[in-house]
Amino acid sequence: MGRYSIKELEKLSGIKAHTIRIWEKRHRLVSPQRTQTNIRYYTDEDLKKIINVSVLNNHGVKISRIVGLSLADLNQKVSELSETNNTIEIHIDQLVLAMIDLEEEKFEKILSNLILKFGFERTIVEIVYPFLEKIGVLWLTNNISPAQEHFISNLIRQKLIVAIDGLPLAPKSAPKILLFLPENELHELALLFYYYLAKQHGLRTYYLGQTVPHKDLKSVYDEHQPALLVTSLTSGPSPKILPSYLARLSQDFAAAKILVSGSALKKGRVESYPNITTFSNALNFKELISN
Repeated sequence: MGRYSIKELEKLSGIKAHTIRIWEKRHRLVSPQRTQTNIRYYTDEDLKKIINVSVLNNHGVKISRIVGLSLADLNQKVSELSETNNTIEIHIDQLVLAMIDLEEEKFEKILSNLILKFGFERTIVEIVYPFLEKIGVLWLTNNISPAQEHFISNLIRQKLIVAIDGLPLAPKSAPKILLFLPENELHELALLFYYYLAKQHGLRTYYLGQTVPHKDLKSVYDEHQPALLVTSLTSGPSPKILPSYLARLSQDFAAAKILVSGSALKKGRVESYPNITTFSNALNFKELISN
């Protein structure tokens, strides 16, 4: 069971901590627990309730009316709103709620409906990415378990793989792109989406996936001579090792253009290399492969 501070509730629900405290006192909306050292915290149930209250309140329902709803009625009204409203934040919140309870059928249904409604690419960029950023808050505060992380990652991964398989193979004459993650890097979702975009763009793709030894990467590169290499650095390399890792990539694949993204870039010093370009998101990636 998760334990959340009021600031974490604020980040995840979008409701200011000051407002949550007012709702506690005036309407007894939630009742925080206390640790043995008298520190206030909130539970998974509190988080789910605050998120649902936030959804209704942001869509014009007064708090005085919301507090009179039973929990079942509250959930029902939010579910009905999410089916008829195209506001992105509602769908992100619904994915968070399904993840907290490990509700695979609900998560799958929401994701499938969003893809039908908005299209695959828009769903990933506008809903799944922001959802994963919210999940990042849970991960940093130890309020998401490895089981929950694997649960959501695998469901999203399945959708990406199905979408990739549905795209035609590019002809052998098309420009080549090689996508990989370095050794010990397991966070694959961003790279899979770049794979989808590259294949959709008509590039000849070579996808190596997770934790690729450098010698194997060099072997594939030497055989196929791709014009582009793409990687995403999330859990590593460490800030201390990052400069030497990028220097090695630049030197060993001097004839290729190397595109690098990921949160690890923000933690370390990134020097300029003539054949390395860093990018921050999928829209940047689309521009780079178009050019």
